Amino acid sequence: MTTEKALAGEMKSALEGDARRTNQVPEDQGDVDDSSEKTPSKASKSPQKSSKRPKTVPVKVTLLDGSDYETAVEKFAKGQTLLDMVCGHLNLLERDYFGLTFQDTDNSKNWLDPSKEIKKQIRVGSWNFGFSVKFYPPDPSVLIEDITRYYLCLQLRDDILSGRLPCSFVTHALLGSYTVQAELGDYEPEEHGPDYVSDFRFAPNQTRELEERVMELHRNYRGMSPAEAEVNFLENAKKLSMYGVDLHHAKDSEGIDIMLGVSANGLLIYRDRLRINRFAWPKILKISYKRSNFYIKIRPGEYEQFESTIGFKLPNHRASKRLWKVCIEHHTFFRLVSPEPPPKGFLVIGSKFRYSGRTQAQTRQASALIDRPAPQFNRSVSKRYMLPRSIDGGLFKTKQKKKNKPYCMLQTVKGGYSETRIEKRIIITGDDDVDQEQALAIAIQEAKQQHPDMQVTKAIVVRETESSTEDRHGASEVQMSYRLLDL
Repeated sequence: MTTEKALAGEMKSALEGDARRTNQVPEDQGDVDDSSEKTPSKASKSPQKSSKRPKTVPVKVTLLDGSDYETAVEKFAKGQTLLDMVCGHLNLLERDYFGLTFQDTDNSKNWLDPSKEIKKQIRVGSWNFGFSVKFYPPDPSVLIEDITRYYLCLQLRDDILSGRLPCSFVTHALLGSYTVQAELGDYEPEEHGPDYVSDFRFAPNQTRELEERVMELHRNYRGMSPAEAEVNFLENAKKLSMYGVDLHHAKDSEGIDIMLGVSANGLLIYRDRLRINRFAWPKILKISYKRSNFYIKIRPGEYEQFESTIGFKLPNHRASKRLWKVCIEHHTFFRLVSPEPPPKGFLVIGSKFRYSGRTQAQTRQASALIDRPAPQFNRSVSKRYMLPRSIDGGLFKTKQKKKNKPYCMLQTVKGGYSETRIEKRIIITGDDDVDQEQALAIAIQEAKQQHPDMQVTKAIVVRETESSTEDRHGASEVQMSYRLLDL
């Protein structure tokens, strides 16, 4: 009995100690189920929980014209939510050809999976993305709207400048001339000086000879609309051998460096920038990967009896899986009528990844149902494809002859507000010294006339003196910045 009493006393003191410790727990820690003492505290916390808003994460997306789109999404949002927001901002309906990219820890490009949560794909760092063309249509004429073709042109221009889409001198000049026609319009001798295309970037290593050829071709396009110029641009760009090819570094079975290219038509193999083999999608039976190895099973040829498997070595496991996913997506988008349904059952062997978007066949059906007036959009000169001096806005001479050129327009969306900023640099030249106050007055007056809804936030006047064969004795440069806030 004495032992039982001692045990009962110990249990009672232990319970009292637990009760004291429970009363010391902060409100934001643990859930305690005690009907006698903790019910009021629990009830007082419920309003705080109900009023708690979902957390949001700031997002920045670099668009194809080089501008940034800034917004915020919920922490648990899926990739499709952000992609829809970007396409809505761009007024883009044929959105299945596009996607969002991000850089992983080894600085490799990855496509954001629309069906997965964003936070599960970006483990560390800020949520910064790039808006890009994911599936290049083999025939761009299937695109219904001008605005879709415009963004495809911007992507191809970036591919050319980065070297991903090699071109000959003749093709550089031809595509460059259509770009100038789309953004500047018809050649006007009174407006366009001898170097009016020198601010544009047409090629990675641009030369004066190329610029002269571009100007020569551009002068023949009088009457061609911007939309027609972009159609001609795409009709010539689609013929390039590297059009729409997604390249991946690899090694063959002998350890020789090669590049594996994924396109709408199949898998391509390059060595020293020359294509050495091609496997069309109908010829490929199976695509798989294991660790850093990537395999394709090939259908037997006309004089062969057995299937063959070809293996490639990629830098690491992530690169191998990335290539496998790109192949699955391209094959599904371009070859199937509809995506394959997810596998049923509790036990799934291998990766569960499936392309979840619409195929090209479904996209074309949806595009045929588009019934809206042609969207109006600004083909402003993109800062991505211009040299640093591209903000040259116009040319004024002391003989009161005005010449207008494109200006640089930047748009940023943040916190529900859309801010448009226009930057101009106006150069006023003359035989005599230029009055800087007069130059500033002329610039401000022109800014108010062209953009009555905008506010001039900064004006800088710089006087430069230089001599040349044209006897330019003095020049004043007025750099303007206008801003407009759209609620």
